[in-house]
Order: sequence, then C-alpha cells, then structure tokens
Amino acid sequence: MTALTAYRLSPAKAQPGSVWEDRYLGSARALQDRVETLLDRMNMAVIYGGDKTADGAVINQTGNPRSWKSYKSVAEDIAGALRRLGCPSVSVIPDDMQLGQRLAEDKVHLAWLNTGGVQGYSPLCHAASMLEMMGIPYVGHDPMTAGILDRKDVFKRFLTALGFPTAPFMTWNMAEGPFEPTSNDRFWQVLGDHAGPFIVKPVSGRASLNVHWVESVNALPAAVATVHEATQSLVMIEPYLPGREYCVAVSGYVTAQRRELRRHQDPFVVCAIERVFQPDERIVTSMDLRPITGARLRVLDPESDAAVLRELEDLGRKVYREMNIGSLIRFDVRADQSGRLQVLEANPKPDLKAPSREQTSLVAASLSAYGMSYDDLILSLLSDRIDFLFGERPGCVGQLKALLG
Repeated sequence: MTALTAYRLSPAKAQPGSVWEDRYLGSARALQDRVETLLDRMNMAVIYGGDKTADGAVINQTGNPRSWKSYKSVAEDIAGALRRLGCPSVSVIPDDMQLGQRLAEDKVHLAWLNTGGVQGYSPLCHAASMLEMMGIPYVGHDPMTAGILDRKDVFKRFLTALGFPTAPFMTWNMAEGPFEPTSNDRFWQVLGDHAGPFIVKPVSGRASLNVHWVESVNALPAAVATVHEATQSLVMIEPYLPGREYCVAVSGYVTAQRRELRRHQDPFVVCAIERVFQPDERIVTSMDLRPITGARLRVLDPESDAAVLRELEDLGRKVYREMNIGSLIRFDVRADQSGRLQVLEANPKPDLKAPSREQTSLVAASLSAYGMSYDDLILSLLSDRIDFLFGERPGCVGQLKALLG
C-alpha cells in the first residue's frame, strides 16, 4: 500500500443532474482508489526545459523570444515529493528532441510538465503538443490553453471579451518600422489620454525579464526598440498602474490537506499574496536577480485583508472557470489609481520550488495558511489532474485505466 492509505476523500455535495455532478464522473471513493492504485503502479516523468546547446537536443538552434530557463531543480523538487507520496518510479527528463525516446524507454504512464520550452515561438506549447501526439497524459495545460495564457496580448483580449478588468494596451511589431507614438493612430485611440508612466514588455516572457517602466511618451520608442531587440517578437505597451500588486494562484476542485483529499465546489485558491516592493522598485524585479523570500511578499490576512482577499479569490475563480482551465495557474493583479483591481497577466507555469529558509515560490509561500504542506500541494495538483482527465478527457487515459485493472 502507498503512503496515501490513511486519507479519505470527502464526498461531493451535488444534486442529481447538476453541473457539479456532471463535472466529476465517478464516486469520491472511486477517485481515492484511482489515486492510490496509480501511485503504486505507474511510472511518472517530470519534464524540465531542455538546453538547446546540449548534444542531440535540437536539429538547428534558433532564437528564444521567451527567456529560457531549465527549471531542473524545481522538477527535482516535484519528483522528490511524488516519491514521498508513494510513487516508486519517477524520472526527471529534459524537454528536447529526445523526449519521445526517453518516455518510451522509461515506459512513462503520466508526465508532469515543468518546462517553459526549449526554443522558438510559443515554446510553452511544445512539450504538451508532443505529449498529445504521443498519447501520454500529463499534469499541465493543453497546448492551446498554454499558448493563450502565455501570450499576454492574447490573454488580455480574452479577459476583455469576457468582461474581466484589465488595463488597456496595444502591441507593436517592429517589422512595421520604429514605434512613433505621436503619429500612431492606434496609440492615440487606446492610450492617448495617458501621458505616462507606461509599462513596456514582451508579449511572452517569464520572471519579469525585459519589463521596463517608462516615464513619458517621448521615452517609449527607445524602450520598445530595446524589448524587441531582446526578444525579436511583438512588444506590449500599457499604462503603469500605481496601486498595490497581488498574486492569486488557482488550481482545480480537489486538494489535499495533511494528505487527506478534499473536494470543493469551486476552483481552489492556492495562494493570495501581496507583493512587497523595495524603495527602489516600481515594478517587480526578476527573481533571477532578487530571489523570492519572505521579505518580498505578504500573505493576505483573512480578517484585516478580507475585502481584497474576497475580490482576488472571486476574480481568480471566475477566470479559471470561464476559460475552462484544467491545471494550476497564477494571476498577477494590480490596483489602478482608483484602487480597482486589474488583471496584469497569467503565469501558466507558476514556480513550484519547494520552500526553504533562504527562498520560496509565490505559490508555496502561503501554503501553511491553507493547512497544506509542499507535498500536499503536489498531491493536490496530481489528484485534481487525474480527476480532470478521467472526467473530461476519458479518451486520453487508456493506459491509466489499464493500470487500474
């Protein structure tokens, strides 16, 4: 038996024929049995970002519009938690040209995506696309969802269409020539009433890299050119919001607390925190330059921060539901000059680094406030994804069903 034999699964509260009942096929006990049995029997792989310079990783090296990082150490954290939870066979492998061969050699039944891609455009979609093609179920977003969430301009257009609050913006393609705001009709239509400051950033990126605070309209052309030179991709321009900045991470409907699975009627808010800025910061400094520590964030208090906490939780859950997101997502939110919360962007691959005395991740930083450990978080994401796959993607889990006998 696995380490999960002591937990039980709370039954869902649903009326016959309700959306809640339809969303989860099978009984609560069936899900418990599935998770226990699969952890005993399946081979898992945690996939991190492959290095394009490694021998055999790619055929031809190309550019990286999205800043690259391997995330290997975090993949090892995830793998360690899976082993502690009772999965005896967990490999940690790179996302590169050899991925299919490695998955076949290790006879992997279920993969965990912890990669931002190797190179090229829309890299966050690549590993998920390969797994879909190869028939390997996985923990993570499907290719289309990953692409939408990772492209800041596309995601914000979805937010606007769905009626969620987000700041106005425009993008510029340097193939059309240098950006000249004073003669750009689109700029005056969207941002003409705003004299500054502005934020200029890539449409796809990570860890706040290549994000610039720009004081005035006159400084925009140079900032746009700088971001394009670094990314060779579209550049986003939006007004700078001067209010407080928050993060809210949302997962699915199944969570674990002290290894006891629980089912919720709403998507579960894994964390809600406020960013803490230093006197020299107007925007977040990249974690590559200033690691995330307890001094750089504040866990929201259920009593003193009740109003903003409710608003963040409600906003995160609604976006998760409306976009039918099937795995962990983190939303960055900031208040405008009137104190109204605006969604800045989404992070479809939130950092899942295990917390230590020296540093942590935004998602893991507030786990204790929810009565959860790091292993509980990993168990939550795994169990919810298994539930999602069996309930909504039953055609993708043939080999998992075979393991169940």
